[in-house]
Amino acid sequence: MKSDRLLSILLLLQTRGRVPARELAERLEVTPRTVYRDVESLSAAGVPVYAERGRHGGIALLPGFRTDVTGLTTDEARALFVLAAQGAHTALGLDDALGSALRKVMAALPAPHRPAAELTGRRILVDPDRWRSGPRPAVDLDDLHTAVFTDLRLRIRYRHGGETRLRTYTVDPYGLVAKAGTWYLVADRRTRPQLFRADRVASATLTDAPVRRRPGVELADVWQQLRQQVEDRPDGLRVTARIRRERLDMAVRILGGALTGPPRTGDPDGDATGDGDWAVLDLTFPVARAVRQLLQFGDSLEVLGPPEARRVMADAAAAVTAVYATDPRPA
Repeated sequence: MKSDRLLSILLLLQTRGRVPARELAERLEVTPRTVYRDVESLSAAGVPVYAERGRHGGIALLPGFRTDVTGLTTDEARALFVLAAQGAHTALGLDDALGSALRKVMAALPAPHRPAAELTGRRILVDPDRWRSGPRPAVDLDDLHTAVFTDLRLRIRYRHGGETRLRTYTVDPYGLVAKAGTWYLVADRRTRPQLFRADRVASATLTDAPVRRRPGVELADVWQQLRQQVEDRPDGLRVTARIRRERLDMAVRILGGALTGPPRTGDPDGDATGDGDWAVLDLTFPVARAVRQLLQFGDSLEVLGPPEARRVMADAAAAVTAVYATDPRPA
């Protein structure tokens, strides 16, 4: 709708200052000619907006002009009160600021929309943590947060997964990302993008050197590249297992990240006439050793293949049996 588009233009100009007409057109999925017509409509409505043509031109508001935007729709108002990552605000020390901001938004909402927004905040809760993920280590984001916003290089002492010793790196931060409840520092190290888990950063020190980010590259670009690298890693070890149906729901919750498809009924070849008491799981593990986590399901789960995975399970089960074969009490 044109009214929504005019409001979007106004908000973009208030936030960004001068914006090229072509960029506005791309964001709003219209032509530059339509943008210029919208600018004329805003001007006719009393908004001090003007267009400057030329190489360095664009659309802009007169300096100092601000407007309170209260024309939110009901759905837009409700969306503001669905807080999908409350832990993120806590980690950044923004809980009080968030509460204050929401109170101001509530006061500015048109009266008919306030009950819906308030009810949404009481009826919808999004918890970003996985089931049984256990307590997460405390993460101090102060230094990382400061580095991101001061545009200074950062020296960190970092422990990689599976290692005990700390390594020292000098990195160029792009920003912080919260993924499934875990914070990551996204940075370049020697001009190459890299992820650093915030809970593995033992210490972080700001340097006096300005950050050296690659020209034209933003946080979202680097995050997309790194995420793609993680998702495109080699498949690892493919494992087929069968599990009793009464344990299937729990297995799906616990092994969700390893599942490569939905559970299948019957035997591993997909024969639906197989034993109805079992379901077949297709799983992938990064290394054979990781298959041992399936021991937690006891005799309710059997690894069917490959032989390498069955050997890992057999060796692990034998080691557990040996532990319990002797009496732990002193003679």
